[in-house]
Amino acid sequence: MSGIFYVIGTPIGNLDDITIRQLDTLNEVDFICAEDTRVTLKLLNRYEIKKQLVSFHEHSSKADAQRIIDRIMNGENCGIVTDAGMPCISDPGEVLVKMCAENGIDVKVVPGPSAVVSAVAVSGLSSKRFTFEGFLPVNKKERSERLELLRNETALMIFYEAPHKLKNTLSGLAEFFGTERKISLCRELTKIHEEVLRFTLGEAVEYYSDNEPKGEFVLVLEGKTQNTDDKITLEQALEQVKKLVEMGERPTDACKAVAKESGFKKGKLYSAFCNN
Repeated sequence: MSGIFYVIGTPIGNLDDITIRQLDTLNEVDFICAEDTRVTLKLLNRYEIKKQLVSFHEHSSKADAQRIIDRIMNGENCGIVTDAGMPCISDPGEVLVKMCAENGIDVKVVPGPSAVVSAVAVSGLSSKRFTFEGFLPVNKKERSERLELLRNETALMIFYEAPHKLKNTLSGLAEFFGTERKISLCRELTKIHEEVLRFTLGEAVEYYSDNEPKGEFVLVLEGKTQNTDDKITLEQALEQVKKLVEMGERPTDACKAVAKESGFKKGKLYSAFCNN
């Protein structure tokens, strides 16, 4: 009879946010898969838990994953944790959950803190709908393609970002969504230097031109509203066409796509683009 695979949430910063059920499960499983065993060891030592740690991260191979699955199939119970928060969300652990499902292994969740939900809760923006986008692609072309897909998103958009990339990300967001779009920057949630800054994108770009970003960020960006970006000029429409063409779209297809959202005729856009 196979064992059970437990998806175990852990604190996102403050170690006192651990739950009784999380501690009980970590004590009861046969071994624990961890993104960074050094980080997880600090948590286990804090609560005097002694368990075998198995490293499983984004560079782990299929063979590494299969060895873990084989142990569970042979009757061992396994818990998976990430460095902070819920594992398997924008995290390599999702591979193991998928393999468990394919092999008929029982998967149970032991929920815990989430940086995404915590940031939405304190953002001060409408939380009726939101979409989690994780980290934006590093490649410039791929990043532009992702942001282009989000241009008309009406739900809150949640992004993760590292401090050394924040300035570039804010500039990119301002370029795509406009400087008046509201954003909440949630920094170092639950830690000593926790901070929530609420700006427009223009104000955020200006603030971090004078202040060096520190700590890990969750960005909560306002979605498009009826009063935001509803009417665009022909020049702005042509700029959107140009970006789509640069991403590999044919001019006719790019003009057709922009015509749908801008209200300009496809022929007018195509003529203006070709004569530009």
